Formats: sequence, structure tokens, C-alpha cells
Amino acid sequence: MTEADAAASASQREDNERMDFPEDFLWGASTAAHQIEGGNVNSDWWQREWGHLPGAPVETPSGDAADSYHRFGEDMALLADAGLTAYRFSIEWARIEPEDGFVSRAAIDHYRRMVATARSLGLEPMVTLHHFTNPAWFARRGGWNSDAAASRFERYVEAALPVLEDVDLVCTINEPNMVSVLADPDIGFPSVGLPPGVPAVTDRLIDAHRRAVHLVRGAGCRAGWSVATQAYQPVEGAEDVATEYGSSREDVFLDAARGDDWVGVQAYTRTRIGPDGPLAIPDDAERTLTGWEYYPPAVGDGIRNAWARAGAPVIITENGIATADDQRRIDYTRGALTSVHACIEEGVDVRGYLHWSLLDNYEWGSFRPTFGLIAWDAESFERHPKHSLAWLGDVAKANALR
Repeated sequence: MTEADAAASASQREDNERMDFPEDFLWGASTAAHQIEGGNVNSDWWQREWGHLPGAPVETPSGDAADSYHRFGEDMALLADAGLTAYRFSIEWARIEPEDGFVSRAAIDHYRRMVATARSLGLEPMVTLHHFTNPAWFARRGGWNSDAAASRFERYVEAALPVLEDVDLVCTINEPNMVSVLADPDIGFPSVGLPPGVPAVTDRLIDAHRRAVHLVRGAGCRAGWSVATQAYQPVEGAEDVATEYGSSREDVFLDAARGDDWVGVQAYTRTRIGPDGPLAIPDDAERTLTGWEYYPPAVGDGIRNAWARAGAPVIITENGIATADDQRRIDYTRGALTSVHACIEEGVDVRGYLHWSLLDNYEWGSFRPTFGLIAWDAESFERHPKHSLAWLGDVAKANALR
């Protein structure tokens, strides 16, 4: 074989191994306001962290978090400079409506500046209207357990519409299946399996979602919501158990997305189901810093179930791993993207991949589980991009995985 033949053969092998993604595929990262902004003093989570509202105890309060409320421009610039094209962030209901009926024009203007900054950097902004946290006044009046919850949320969304004037993609409610579980303030985030939600809360969330979809579509946006998919995998003979188990925890929320402009999949790990429900993670399985099983293909299970049930274009709005080993983060993401690409090859309409998370952040009680593409100093808030950010940026620039 000549040198030219060898080069051609190597090039052909590379082309065969290359996984191309659709044109205009979105590549980006996600965050949530309470987890990175800091100082969200009027939210129920802040009040819970400091013992002013009932709730499961936390290791540490959120405090200043990553101070991204003031440093969002720097954070977005790091994302854009790496070659990524989209940024999903949430706006904080407790800042926009810190007291019942009072709308903060300053908070509206702040989030409008965030949208403008994203646009100026060439980033597609995806705005999430609700990411777990509520105003403290809303929580004290029953939160999502109140019959007035959907109308109160609708009023907030209407007040927030000016933020969305230059936004195309809007997520109404992040992980409504988790919101339904967390309606019981004594429940923390589970590591294996998902407790059943509160049926009445699930109904209110679906009502609130549909009201929000109507409003944001009227503002010219494409609306959807993001579901925490659990990759329920039955062992032999437990298929009916898995179907029943997933019905109220995942499927009802995906079914509610039918007719939406898109549906979000948020996947991290799998849940194996036996005859009596979720099985323990095997002792020899690799675990992440959240205690979850290392299982990159989980995102493929989530995509397929979302596509089958919602019938809407899919966007992976969260996917990542809590680890101190950045190479392992890259390994996990490569495995997840391989699964995403397989779904696309099967004919699923997948529109984008947004990594969780842009920054190491406050993981609902602790800063120890590090999901971020960017680390930061707790004293100075200086940002330290990880190699995984550059790696994902290179994938985005090529629009392909090798």
C-alpha cells in the first residue's frame, strides 16, 4: 500500500467513525437561577435553607452561589467563546414577583439584559420560567398544593412576557415530575427511584403549563417543558411493574406535552425495576458524586419515550455527570451523545443538546456534586473553564462527534 493509499484509508476510517448531527442542531449548556445567581432571598428555597420554612435539612445554604446574577456576561462569553451556540437559563419568579401582586420592573429589566447579552454573543437563549423555586409568599399560601396555584403562575408568566420579546424557545416548567414530588417539603432529591407525585399537584402543573403555553405562544415563542426521564428498565418478568411505575412519574408529563412545540428530556441515569419496584444499584457499579449509577445511554431511553408519547421535537435540555474527574465527564458526554446520535439515525427529531451544567453550582443542599463545564473560586468567584468545555465546544464547531 502506498503512502497515499494509507492516508486515504485512514481518512475513510475517520469518516466512518464520524457521527454528524443535523444542520442547525443546538449545542449549549443549561443553568438554573437559584443554583448560580446567589442572594435569592425571597424564594421558598432560600427560606427553607435558613429554617424559615419547613423542609428537609440541607448541608449548606446557597448563599452567594456562583454570583452569576452579576457575572452572567462573563459566563455567557465563556460559553460562546468555546464554540457553543445556546444557553438555557431560568428567570426567578421570586425576583420578578417578590410579594403577591408586586412586579419588579428592575428584575424584568435584568433578565431582558440577559437575553440581549446572549443574542449579542451569538447564543440562542432558552428561557425557563420555573425551575423548582417559588416565591416565599406562594409557598406560604400552599404553593402547588393550593387550588389557586395555576392562576397565580399564569399571572406571573403574563408579567414576565417582556423578558421573552427576543426569545424563541421557552420552557414553562422544569421537571414537573420532580415539582410534584417536592410539593411535600419533607422530601429531598432521591438517589434511586422517584417517589410518586401528588396527583392533585400533577393536575395543577399540567393546567399551569397549558396556560403558560398559550401566553408564550401569543408572544411569538415556541413552548415546551422539560421532563426528568428515568430510563425505567424492567428485569425479565417485571415489564408491567415498570409500566405502572413510570405512568405517574414520567409518562403523564410526556403525554401532557403532546401538541407542544418541543419537549425537553433531562437524563442522567437509569432505574432498574424488579417485581417490587426499583432495584438497588449494584455494589460494583460506578457511581457519580450524587450517588447515581454511571450510565450514559440513559438519555437515549428518555428521548425514545418522549418521542413516542409526546410526538414533539426533542431537545435534550439537561444531561451530565457530577464528578471531580473532568476526563470522566468527557467520557460520559461522549457516551450520551453516541446514544443521542443513534436516536437521530432511528428517525427521532432531536433538535439540540444542552449540557448540565455550564457552572459548578448549588445542587439543592450542597456544592459538592460538581456538574459544571466551568469551575469557580468560592472567595473571588474567578471562573476556571475545564477541558470538557473546550471538548464540547469542538464537537459543536464540527457539529459532529468523532
